[in-house]
Amino acid sequence: MNTRKEIIIGFVVGVIANTIGTLLYILIFSDLGIAETFEAAIVQGHIGSLLALGAILNLVAFFGFLRLKRDYRARGVMIATLLTALVILYYKFFS
Repeated sequence: MNTRKEIIIGFVVGVIANTIGTLLYILIFSDLGIAETFEAAIVQGHIGSLLALGAILNLVAFFGFLRLKRDYRARGVMIATLLTALVILYYKFFS
């Protein structure tokens, strides 16, 4: 299979895992709804922390792909995680 396609699949899986992880964290640990939690995180300056906690689910995808010998997909998950780190860095310094 094409290497670029494998990396894109891994990237999409990483973004989806991050989104699901963030939503699961909100649903389990927050008394507010999803929209209210995001608004409160933005106001209080904790949006980066919320995204970082959601990125924990990327570990499962990353090591799952490594275990299945899908190295390029794992690379895509790593790129998605690095993109999340850059977004968090942006929020920490420019918001």
